[in-house]
Amino acid sequence: MHIDYYASLNSPWTHLGAARIEALAAQHGATLRIFPVDFGTIFAGSGGLPLPKRSPQRQAYRLQELARWRDALGIPITTHPKHFPHNELPAASCVIAVRETIGDAPAIALAHRVLKALWEEEQNPADPATLASLIRDVGLDADTVVALGSDPRWADRRAADTAAALERGVFGAPCYVIGDDIFWGQDRLDFVARRLARG
Repeated sequence: MHIDYYASLNSPWTHLGAARIEALAAQHGATLRIFPVDFGTIFAGSGGLPLPKRSPQRQAYRLQELARWRDALGIPITTHPKHFPHNELPAASCVIAVRETIGDAPAIALAHRVLKALWEEEQNPADPATLASLIRDVGLDADTVVALGSDPRWADRRAADTAAALERGVFGAPCYVIGDDIFWGQDRLDFVARRLARG
């Protein structure tokens, strides 16, 4: 079995589901491949709205839900992190470069480290020194990965991955896709587990 994992490196919901999607894949022997796509483009193509353009009611409800899920899961996220939203392109390019040249598992580890830095540690993953430190935290060589990630082909690959995600029906972060089944949101991981259990 295989899971395509469409993630935003700015999304608290992606962060809240990070450890659980890894655990589910391991539990069911499924492979997991991450795609840190551009959700600005996906929103524009699917009718979604970026956070600042949502109604005040929706923005207020989002904060209530973040607090509820933080408490339910025991993940100490900051609901108003200093560096949200950060420019995620440098980190996304590094994640894609790692995915394509080293492997899926280290790419996922780096993406999840970036999310933890943003939502739990008040770090700015767009800062070059911070990004280098996060790369080292997951056991990769920072100089190598930063140099690799700066190659424009990975931004091009991200654009292609984003177009493919839209074509596939992805519209929000995170999305977990198993075959033709799309599961949107970390609050749908119970359904992901049931789908994986079916084999």
